[in-house]
Amino acid sequence: MAALQYSQIVTFFLLFCFFISVSHGRVPPAGADFRVKAVNLGGWLVTEGWIKPSLFDGIPNKDFLDGTGLQFKSVAVGKYLAAETGGGTIVVANRTSASGWETFKLWRINETTFNFRVFNKQFVGLDKAGNGINIVAVASTPGIWETFQIVRKSDDVNRVRIQASNGFFLQVKTEELVTADFQGNGTWADDDPSVFLITSAGGYQGEFQVTNGYGPVKAPLVMGEHWRTFIVEDDFKFVAGNGLNAVRIPVGWWIACGPNPPKPFVAGALRALDNAFFWARKYGLNVIIDLHAAPGSQNPWEHSGTRDGSQEWGLTEDSINQTVAVIDFLTARYAKSPSLLAVELLNEPLSPGVSLDTLSKYYKAGYDAVRRHSSTAYVILSNRLGPADSTELIPFASGVTRSVIDVHYYNLFSDVYSNLTVQQNIDIIQTNRTAQLARITSANGPLVFVGEWVAEWEVSGAAKEDYQRFAAAQLQVYGRATFGWAYWTLKNVVNHWSLEWMIKNGYIKL
Repeated sequence: MAALQYSQIVTFFLLFCFFISVSHGRVPPAGADFRVKAVNLGGWLVTEGWIKPSLFDGIPNKDFLDGTGLQFKSVAVGKYLAAETGGGTIVVANRTSASGWETFKLWRINETTFNFRVFNKQFVGLDKAGNGINIVAVASTPGIWETFQIVRKSDDVNRVRIQASNGFFLQVKTEELVTADFQGNGTWADDDPSVFLITSAGGYQGEFQVTNGYGPVKAPLVMGEHWRTFIVEDDFKFVAGNGLNAVRIPVGWWIACGPNPPKPFVAGALRALDNAFFWARKYGLNVIIDLHAAPGSQNPWEHSGTRDGSQEWGLTEDSINQTVAVIDFLTARYAKSPSLLAVELLNEPLSPGVSLDTLSKYYKAGYDAVRRHSSTAYVILSNRLGPADSTELIPFASGVTRSVIDVHYYNLFSDVYSNLTVQQNIDIIQTNRTAQLARITSANGPLVFVGEWVAEWEVSGAAKEDYQRFAAAQLQVYGRATFGWAYWTLKNVVNHWSLEWMIKNGYIKL
């Protein structure tokens, strides 16, 4: 990252989005033996649909959200549309099965109108350099030529036609020729060249999807209600009354953009964060602000605010400068609050998309931004996920004050855990996790934080006692982390992912 003066970074971000700031007061917790015992407030200020699926219930065509991968099988030829070579040339209809090149990711314009993004990130459109009716995938940005409507059959929503911006419908003339010149007056029968059967290859339910799904009129109302009701003052009272001393609050970069964040994001989360600090102070809790979603997305998952799974954070100077400005804004706003314990500069950057060099440069700039406003707030540095050395951040973190390395431990998300018994899962905690923590812990190095963990696994038919043992093992091991730990998450429709449910039902004792 090219060196920029602080004033240049802030000026840049002011052009990018308007924001305001206020400040409160701050006193760090005392005592060398202090350990964070926290819970994440996931799904609140950064949307994750699996945590609260009902948030998406009112979206029309909610199976056609941004990033949804659709595969189109021509009923006439019995084969799938595909972007030849993954994109950059024509669209064909000659594939007998569907995977990457045959998957078209939606960019939603409204409930029926979309752009289609292909494997190599080009957009499907009319061949404006040719006859204007052949279908190609060559544009790097979408325009009117790359805009389509999906028309669903009323009694079979998986049977569709695709209408191009010229008013005509796509049809498969041959396996090598797809055009937009069909009148659309067919019968929807299996010999109709304009009819396709769709299959979903999965999608996303994050902040981009929920706000763009509802649209600019309804999204502010839906999100405002969610922010007011999902986490409330009584939740902070519950947290403080059950042996916890902190909350880790995920936020998205758009929170710093004032009343008019870039579309489709909507304003209002900042007021909720202000409330969180007020409630934390009232109930004696510490707050960790966690930048969960960065401009361009630091990983391809919905909780990074991605539109379609693309991971583009750090590829430009702009995305890094914007992120530093967000950290500056948040720290300035809360630096004097007695509840501010730490600022986490970035959640779960994914290797190799995020290089160590890029991340290190950003962490230095982000650390400096925090220190401009606070000499006492801890600065948390998330380790990279994916292929990366767990010790790679220690040289930088050891050279600065009040730094913390964040690691996330789940006995999930890998085939390694698929067929383990209860005891084998517990053994991994007591042996493997103990060793992993020891590897990144040193007397003169940064503190260590297990910023996310959960008492859930892939064991079928486990009894309540099994969950109790699994939770207890993690509490014992992660309790040795020199900064502390945070459970994911406080509330979730999936019971074992909800610490509130786990406590109330006696599955975990703190």
